[in-house]
This record gives sequence, structure tokens and C-alpha cells, in this order.
Amino acid sequence: MKIPGFLLFAALLVLGACAETVTRGQTEIVARNDSPRILAMGDSMMAWHGITRNSISHSVANELGEPVLNRSVGGARIIYNLPVSGAMGMKIAKQYKPGAWDWIVLNGGGNDLLMGCGCMACDKKINRMISQDGRKGEIPKLVDGLRKTGAQIVYVGYLRSPGTWSPIEQCRDDGDKLEARIEKLAEILPDVYFVSLKDLVPKGDRSYHAVDMIHPSLKASREIGQRVAEVIKAVEAPRVN
Repeated sequence: MKIPGFLLFAALLVLGACAETVTRGQTEIVARNDSPRILAMGDSMMAWHGITRNSISHSVANELGEPVLNRSVGGARIIYNLPVSGAMGMKIAKQYKPGAWDWIVLNGGGNDLLMGCGCMACDKKINRMISQDGRKGEIPKLVDGLRKTGAQIVYVGYLRSPGTWSPIEQCRDDGDKLEARIEKLAEILPDVYFVSLKDLVPKGDRSYHAVDMIHPSLKASREIGQRVAEVIKAVEAPRVN
């Protein structure tokens, strides 16, 4: 499904506004104390609701009862070539901050599809991010590099539209293709876990999206964080027992 150009432009404005008004105020969020072992990186999905302390990372922190450092930036991409703004976090890889991280919660790729190719004829862009077998590209390079720091990685997928109109409805097929490859990557690399949100939004239920029908609502942020926390708990449970 193709959307009129002015609607795509409106979607881009929404994402641009996120970078300006949402994430600057919450570039680094530490919950409860100042010694986090969990780092969050990504785009506006990860950053959304940060000012009100209701972002995905806050939900993870609440579920686990420990701090999470969130360095996600609205509008950030996997592939981003401008050096100055890239170093400020518009390139997701540049959001990494050295530390003794046990876990890195990560998302990304959606803005590359929407802003990089308009979610139309995106095969070349997807292949640059990750190959069909999940082994090559910027995402495997990023994930493997982060894993080699000693951290375990949780890569979070994107919300799907509920079957009603959304500015990113035309991104569904490319998003499915991208995430299928990331899921393969998680099967290949040890200590990498993929959290799909493909089944999170019931058909016809708009309550999982903000009014822009792109970003997560408060409920969605909470439930996404719960899914991430469940992965961390499940992996760490044998160590406790």
C-alpha cells in the first residue's frame, strides 16, 4: 500500500520532532541509583515517554528493580554517515558508552526504512543492514561488536499497526523481512536474544500506539519492557538457582 507524499512527509516531521523534543531531555536516564549494568540504545521507540519516565527502559528498570541507562535518540539510524550528529547518537552504534554492561537492550532499522527508502523498494537498504542469512551487514557488525564487550544483547523488534490506518502501514512487509533476518542473527550468535513485537498489538486495537500511530503508547512501552525483562530474568535464573 502506498501513501500520499504529504503523509510520508508528516511522518518524517513526527520523527524529527522526537529527536528535538523528546530525546534531548532524556539522553541518559538512570533509574533508582547510579550504577547500572544495563544499557539501552536505539531510536525513538526506545526513547519515547522518556521525559515522563515511562519509556521502555523505565519499564525494564521497574520490572527488574534496578537501574537502566538509556542513550537512545529519536530519529537514529543503523546507517548514518554524518560525523557530528552521528557522534551525538544519530548513528545508533555511536550511542554506546563504555562500561561493565551485563546487558545491552537495542533496537533500530525502522528509520533506515522510513527515511532511507520510504519503505518502498528497500531491498538494497535492508541488505546493507543485514544479509538474508543474517551474517553480514551493519546490524550483525554492531551486534557482534557489542557482544564482544562482554554484554548479552536483547534486540527488540517494532510494533505492528493494528490493521487500521497508520503512517507506517506500508512498512509492514519490509519490517517483517528485516526482523526475520535479525531473528536469524540471534540464532547464530550466542548471548543474543530477539524480542519480537509482531504479536503484541491485537487487530483493531489502537491503544498500543501513541496518537501518531507510529510510537508506543504508555501501555505498549510498559509491555515491551516487560518482555525484555522476562528474557533477562529467564537467562539469569539458572545462575541464581
